[in-house]
Amino acid sequence: MKLYEYQAKSVFKEEGIAIPNSLLISEYSQLENALEEVGAPCVVKSQVLSGGRGKAGLVVFTPTEEDARRETKRLFEHELNIKNIMIEEAIDIKQEIYVAITIDPVLATGLLMVSVEGGVDIETLAVDSPEKIIKEPIDMRYGLMPFQASQVAFSLGLPNDIAKQLRKIFLKLYNIFKKYDAELVEINPLFITNNNEVIAGDGKLMIDDNSMHRQLKFEKQEADYKTEAEYDAAQEGIPFIQFDGDIGLMCAGAGLTTTVYDLIHYEGGTIANYLEFGGPNYKKALQSMEICLKVPSKVILIVTFGTIARADVMAEGIVEAINRLKPDRPIVTCIRGTNEKEAVKTLRSAGLEPIFDTEEAVRKAVALAKGV
Repeated sequence: MKLYEYQAKSVFKEEGIAIPNSLLISEYSQLENALEEVGAPCVVKSQVLSGGRGKAGLVVFTPTEEDARRETKRLFEHELNIKNIMIEEAIDIKQEIYVAITIDPVLATGLLMVSVEGGVDIETLAVDSPEKIIKEPIDMRYGLMPFQASQVAFSLGLPNDIAKQLRKIFLKLYNIFKKYDAELVEINPLFITNNNEVIAGDGKLMIDDNSMHRQLKFEKQEADYKTEAEYDAAQEGIPFIQFDGDIGLMCAGAGLTTTVYDLIHYEGGTIANYLEFGGPNYKKALQSMEICLKVPSKVILIVTFGTIARADVMAEGIVEAINRLKPDRPIVTCIRGTNEKEAVKTLRSAGLEPIFDTEEAVRKAVALAKGV
């Protein structure tokens, strides 16, 4: 689960990391109170989960209160349907640092990453000049050791008083990383002010979805999802991604779903959604189809291969879903595996003619989507 900036910064503040003065507003009428609290110049910051907000015009420096009013109005009327905006004091910046703690998937360790060239171009820096990013492995048995934090902080070529502040921030970020079961905790940029203060200018905190039962403080709300289908899938625990193509994809098993996804593109089709209802979700055909029908598509392609998850049980769920939901678009099925014969009989009883070759099923779905 990826937190919003304001949520990440609230965690930073609790852990003793300095953040700018700010106020969160959820409607334009609250702006005047925020301006009275924060003043101008200020930064108007959309609270959305996408990256590159600055380059996309979703984070804007406003020299005057009138500029802040204009930009806040524009952002609340934005097509992204922005729910919250942070009005934040403008900081007198001397330098921007990049700091993050994440997981190194190759070494299976934690990883502290720091660069004195932080800011909006950090991704470009990582590609063009990776040597400018210091990487310090963290043995998760012991955590980030004080000597490691000191070594990295004092290797940056910054004044000693700033290096001492950075050392403390590195250790506090690791505490956050561990406490919140994080996959990533990041400050970019970490401001160094003209008064040699170190302040978190932005904040990212991504919590491992598998630990959300321990992190109830940040339970996702319906407003945090882009679509109703995404929210419903999350409530059911069904892996789901929505796109803007023509074919709604329902598959049993992540590997099979990814393979069929690739086959659809190979045959010239486009994906409306990726939905995987295998494993523990194989009895959720009704819920899965209900989710798929909330996505604009021209055809639904259902491909399963039942092993432990029985094909006949999945077929029964599909037929129940058809009878109850009465889909308004064609459905193509390819069901193989355990109790396959019973599954075929069940599907035929509902007027479906299952296809036994996955590639053939994909070609049929693509043709239907194209109106052929």
